[in-house]
Amino acid sequence: MADRLPHEKGFHVSWDQIHRDARALAWRLDGKGPDDGAWRAVVAITRGGMAPAMIVSRELDIRTVDTISVKSYNKQEQSEPRVIKSPQAEMMGDGTGILIVDDLVDTGKTLELVRRLYPKAHFATVYAKPSGKPMVDTYITEVSQDTWIFFPWDMALQYVEPYRGKD
Repeated sequence: MADRLPHEKGFHVSWDQIHRDARALAWRLDGKGPDDGAWRAVVAITRGGMAPAMIVSRELDIRTVDTISVKSYNKQEQSEPRVIKSPQAEMMGDGTGILIVDDLVDTGKTLELVRRLYPKAHFATVYAKPSGKPMVDTYITEVSQDTWIFFPWDMALQYVEPYRGKD
């Protein structure tokens, strides 16, 4: 068991589950924007934040949606994050009224970078690990730091060996 890699402690998220959890995130954010409770726009951190951001924007009837592309992983190894595509500058300002959505906050380095750019934005993730929690304003589910989350957009249907032992 000690020879397992950290990502082998996996938490598999189905399309149904991410949809339910993203809707729960939207409900938690409803009426919490600075402009009479409304949000001016949703910005997804790509790529993982795109599906949750689409669901949140639909649930809250937010029609202005943009993306910020931050690369912080190379395969399963985390590296220093860097912005490779920014959202529309005129819309963003300092982030006031902007809801920035991602699937997961892990170490918090990605959100730390984006927060420096848009300090007054509201940061929301579906899942949060302890190291990254200080960087996120709203989240739905906390998972342990050593858990690797397998999102449905990264998966194919196939057999997986049990966590302990063999069949």
